[in-house]
This record gives sequence, structure tokens and C-alpha cells, in this order.
Amino acid sequence: MPNLNLIKKYNRVHMIGIGGVSMSGIAEILHKYGVIVTGSDMSNSEIVEKLISNGIPVTIGHDFENLAKADIVVYSAAVKQEDPEMQKAKELNIPVCERCDFLGMLTKAFNDTIGISGTHGKTTTTSLVSLCFLEAKKDPTIQVGALLKAIDGNYKVGTSEHFIIEACEYVESFLKFFPKAEIILNIDNDHLDYFKTFENIKKAFIKYVKILPDNGLLVVNGDDSNCLDLLEYTNATKLTYGITNKHTDFFAVNIVFDNNGFPAFDVYKKDQFYERIQLRIPGMHNVLNALACIALCDYYGISSEHIKSALQKFTGAHRRFEYKGTVNGATVFDDYGHHPTEIVATAKALMNKKYNSSWVVFQPHTYSRTKTLLEDFAKALLNFDNIIVTDIYAARETNRYGVSSLDLVNKIKSLGKDSAIYISDFDEIIKYLKQNVKKDDIILTLGAGTVTDISNKIVEDN
Repeated sequence: MPNLNLIKKYNRVHMIGIGGVSMSGIAEILHKYGVIVTGSDMSNSEIVEKLISNGIPVTIGHDFENLAKADIVVYSAAVKQEDPEMQKAKELNIPVCERCDFLGMLTKAFNDTIGISGTHGKTTTTSLVSLCFLEAKKDPTIQVGALLKAIDGNYKVGTSEHFIIEACEYVESFLKFFPKAEIILNIDNDHLDYFKTFENIKKAFIKYVKILPDNGLLVVNGDDSNCLDLLEYTNATKLTYGITNKHTDFFAVNIVFDNNGFPAFDVYKKDQFYERIQLRIPGMHNVLNALACIALCDYYGISSEHIKSALQKFTGAHRRFEYKGTVNGATVFDDYGHHPTEIVATAKALMNKKYNSSWVVFQPHTYSRTKTLLEDFAKALLNFDNIIVTDIYAARETNRYGVSSLDLVNKIKSLGKDSAIYISDFDEIIKYLKQNVKKDDIILTLGAGTVTDISNKIVEDN
């Protein structure tokens, strides 16, 4: 069992922004361990409803009454210091703690925290590793950044020392954790609003690797030279995996795709045949994600049979190339991709499927990312036959960057794609698609914001 003395000193925890994916997972874990948890959020959601049904009181709006009884107040990164509940906590001298610091304390309670990090693929790989540990009856505690069918949510409380989590590099929050094992999937240009330069991103990953104990494990992508550079910064056991780089501990060959774009491939461990793996998620990037999972799980003594079975059962995390239904005989998918590298990976996965014409509805995420990577976004979206761009989803930002979705559309057109258009209103987008999409086409809603509402609505209304 985990050593919960660090957490148990807080009898009552109040959480501001409790409806977030990570916050709700922490809330449920604390609740399961007997801590009294209360929370507030600005809006209702599926996650909030689940918290309430599991006996955790959640107030929509502000909850000063429960806050006043708390031993500590935990808040999500989206909550500003001038938030009325934050002000009240300070007025009452109640300690406040940001989510990633509190999650760090929670990881310290476990002897074996397994952190999955990288710019892309964290949620899918965390899901794959979790399923393998469940298949092998290792009873892990899990926190994943999306709803996962196998655990009916985004968290699971286990009885073992294994704690499997996504470790996000944004604002260097993963440096607050105490991992025993780390997977690093890739290092790419992202979150430049915080990091400013790629070198700073890499430095953050170097610091993260240095946290590993000497008896820990580091698994890195051998096809990513920036990941390979990390190996020199730890004395932990090191494992590599790859597709193009065959000088790795685990590599894939004989990769074939079926009509759905789902890959099957042979895995070699060193130079010995290990297992033939079949996935039910599309794309070459998911072959790499699966290899990362296999390398780690093999180290933990999970059999190739359990790994093969778990990977074959996984049909994708929520909003990761998720099938939504049909309209006009066209297939509708929804994906969370909000970085050019992710869009290219999704487009390549799409190309392995059989279809007539592709339609993408893209909602850029944050002004800073759109401004910094405008040309990269335009080039990535060229992979689709028909492109609709809607308004930028602001998330945590105000538009001090002077950028708009029209800039992106104009950039796409300047690269020779006249079929790119800008439509602001979601209902107008749905109407446009219904008028133009034909049988055997593919529609993809793409982005980390509210664009998912379009795929839900176009299928429901059909």
C-alpha cells in the first residue's frame, strides 16, 4: 500500500476547478483514501456529475462555506490569484497549493510512480501501459488525461505501489513529481508561451530525467535524436525503441495497415522475435506509442501474451481519432490534435484508411501557439482535401498576439490550397458540411477546444 502519511495530514481538502481531468482524478483518489473532499467549478460537466454521484460535493460557482472548513485548498493552473475563493483562502490563512505540487506529493506516497511524458502521445501511451498492468493483475493506481473505457473514467485507485500518470511538461509541472520510471515519447516545439525557445523545452526534459533514482527506469524514443540525448543524464536502467532506428532495444518491422488504418507489426527485442502485435488504433505514431509501452511493461515482467491481449483490446482514448458516427454516408471522427506534428500524424493515419474525400474542421488552440506556428499549421492542414477553420479557442489567453483564424486560412491559400475557408459559427459549419459532404467521405473535427461539439451535433442531428 502507498504511504499516505503525507496526504493524511489533511483531513479536508477543497479543490477549485475540480472538474478538470487531472483535478477530478486527484479528488477521487483522495476520496477513496478517506480524505473529505469538496470542490467548486465554473461549469457543470460529465466529470462533475460523476464526482457528485461518487459522494464528492461540487458547487457550480463559488463555495466559501466548504472552503472555510478546509485544511488545504488545491487549485488548477487555470484559476487566477484574484479568484474570490483564492482570496478567501488567503484571508482565512488556509494553505493553498497548485494542482501539480499536490499531485507531486501524491506521487511521493507511492514507491513506484510511472510517469509518461513527451510533447505528443501521452494520453494514448498512459492508457496502453495502464491496460497492460490491469491485464497482468498488477492493480495499479491510474491517472490519465482522458476518459478511458476500461476504467470507466480518468482514474483508478489500486492497492499496489504502482501509480501510472501522465507527466506534462507545461510550466515544468512534471519536475514536481517523484517518478521511479519514465517514458519520454518525443520532444517537440510546444508551449512556447512559457518556454520561449526549443532549448528551454529540452532543458526541462533533462531536469526531469535527472530526477530518476539510480534504481529507476528510463524509456526513450530511439527515432527522436533529442530523446536519445537524454540518456547521458541518468544512471537508471535505459531502454530504447524505434521504427527507423533498428539499433534499439525494441523495434518494429513488417508493419501493415488494414482498411481502417489499424497497424499490425512484428516486435523484436534486441535481435530476437518478441511478438506480432495488432492494434485497433490508427497510424504509424501509435506503433511508436505501443513500442514505448511494450519496452516498459516487459521490464516490469508483464508477459508478451498479456501485453498483446491488452493492446488489441484498446480502441482509443476519448477524443483520440474517436469514431462518432455518420452523416450523408460519410464517416465522422473527432481528434484532440492541436499541434502541427499531431495534425500531420493524424492526417497520415487518415491516409491509411479507405475513403473518397477528406474534410477537416480545425479550431486553433491558443493565440500564442497559432501565431508562433502559423506556417507549420498551414502546411500540416494541406494534407486534407477540404479545410474549414473556425475561431481560435483562447483557453487561458487574451489575444495580445494580433492573430486570427483568417490569417491561417490566408496562409493555407498562399500555399496553393483554395479549398480552405473560414466559418465562425458552428451551426453554419454543420449546415455547410451537410450540403457538401458525400458518401464515403471522411469528416474530422480537430482541436483541443469546443470543436468536438460539431462532431457530436452533426451525428445526433443526422
